[in-house]
Amino acid sequence: MKRSTPPFRADHVGSLLRPKELLETRAKHAAGEISLEDLTAVEDRAIEALVRKEESLGLQAVTDGEFRRTFWHFDFFRHLDGCEVYQSSRAIQFKGGASRAWGLRVKGRVGFTDHPFLRHFQFLKSHTKVLPKMTIPSPSVLHFRGGRRGIDSSVYPDLNEFFSDLSSAYSRVVQAFAREGCRYLQFDEVNLAYLCDPEQRGNLVQRGDDPEKLPHTYAGMINRAIDNRPQDMAITLHLCRGNFKSMWIASGGYEPVADVLFNAINVNGYFLEWDTERAGNFEPLRFVPKGKTVALGLVTTKTGALESKDALKRRIEEASAYCPIEQLCLAPQCGFASTEEGNVLTQDEQWAKLEQIVEVAQEVWG
Repeated sequence: MKRSTPPFRADHVGSLLRPKELLETRAKHAAGEISLEDLTAVEDRAIEALVRKEESLGLQAVTDGEFRRTFWHFDFFRHLDGCEVYQSSRAIQFKGGASRAWGLRVKGRVGFTDHPFLRHFQFLKSHTKVLPKMTIPSPSVLHFRGGRRGIDSSVYPDLNEFFSDLSSAYSRVVQAFAREGCRYLQFDEVNLAYLCDPEQRGNLVQRGDDPEKLPHTYAGMINRAIDNRPQDMAITLHLCRGNFKSMWIASGGYEPVADVLFNAINVNGYFLEWDTERAGNFEPLRFVPKGKTVALGLVTTKTGALESKDALKRRIEEASAYCPIEQLCLAPQCGFASTEEGNVLTQDEQWAKLEQIVEVAQEVWG
């Protein structure tokens, strides 16, 4: 039961651990010691080697590991019209620590003119024999992180205008990737997973948002963004509960958002975190309609310990009680390096996990 369209039986979320040389070169560029051209040359070589490694494992789709990014989301939004990434006084708090203190805000009308990620995709596409996959943050991220206070009220006195402009900008982004030949695009939609956490929902209420309405608002934005994509372009959503240096933010099963997630958002598939009890049980999979595919994130990227094949197969079988096994796939629960720092495991451990995912998928689905 090998799949010809994504997500594939053995797949991965997107980000991968950066090699030491790349990290050192990026640090030199940040310090002004080398040029952008010098950095790009090192990035290019690292991505070429990465793609060869991904292909050698038997993956049907490859990414550039997000090697040209510092953060999974800031690097995208800083190049959208009207958006600004700035040095914040408040870091993003995780369980056990915090990331660098960067913020995101809207200072003008949100739009899309051009984006360096298009060139990043061109490079990836020209250096792989299989399907190149691109990842970008979901439009909901631009609202969820700061809410009303992160959006200039003089530019958008009515938030409905903001949501409209944002979905229109994303529609142009999707079409631009499609013109470049992208047929596998992933939205990193972490916020719907956060909306399953009572603590996060309480925080939203305190700042004036309605956690019952937000899933529907976000679903509408995503649909408007992807409605004009080519028929052969697969769009997937990736949900997780925070990922920075192996730390996390939110907890809670998918039940509060499951119906909207699976039935109100017109994507082709999902990458869903299920590596720990923080993600709840598989019962929300009962909402998955025919024609959609779920990549079960059963393999953790938070530690290097290798899951047993038998345990993974048992969990796939458990999930198939709620969703037909032909609609399921296997993947890591998140990226290995949502930021350039990466999670707390080694390169060898990362590759062992991906290799095992390919092997288990072959043994389960053929």
